[in-house]
Amino acid sequence: MTVEERIAEILVAEAAAIAAVRVTPDFGNAVAALRNSTGKVLTTGMGKAGHVARKFASTLCSTGTAAAYVHPGEAAHGDLGLIEPEDCIVAFSTSGKTREVLEMLRLGRGIGLKTVISVTSHAESELRELSDIVVDMGLIAEPCAHGLTPSASIIVMMAISDAIALVLMELKGFTKQDFGLRHHGGYLGKLARSSDA
Repeated sequence: MTVEERIAEILVAEAAAIAAVRVTPDFGNAVAALRNSTGKVLTTGMGKAGHVARKFASTLCSTGTAAAYVHPGEAAHGDLGLIEPEDCIVAFSTSGKTREVLEMLRLGRGIGLKTVISVTSHAESELRELSDIVVDMGLIAEPCAHGLTPSASIIVMMAISDAIALVLMELKGFTKQDFGLRHHGGYLGKLARSSDA
């Protein structure tokens, strides 16, 4: 197999992983919980899932839902103080067994954290038990030669978070002009300020 053929094979595998996601009512429940939250919207995740959580918070901010990322490791050193009663948190973890994330959520509940939404894959995990809403990614085979490198799972996680953010934006009636007020710089800012509605 050539390098180009192998790259094409990986791209097909990752696209297939997204296409295989089964959209259940919990996806809609997650959107509703975020829309109706009376507290802050927070996101969390460790490692590569943490990068997705950061990006999700950023996308939410630019599409009309103020959000902030909480690093689960830093939460153990004071950042847990960001969590208040009525807050809603979206936790990303493929395995659902990430120690730092689980610890943060358990302690957050003690502070009064109202709603936990998880985006996860493994059927047997404590994350599911700690969650009010579980957005199930399904079982995902990584195209890595060793079956270890998070790639397809992270692509699925990212796609799910994007879908949630975009639907939430639409339900809020968020306009192009609203987008421009939050994203005024660069190419996208210029597009948002154009005369087209």
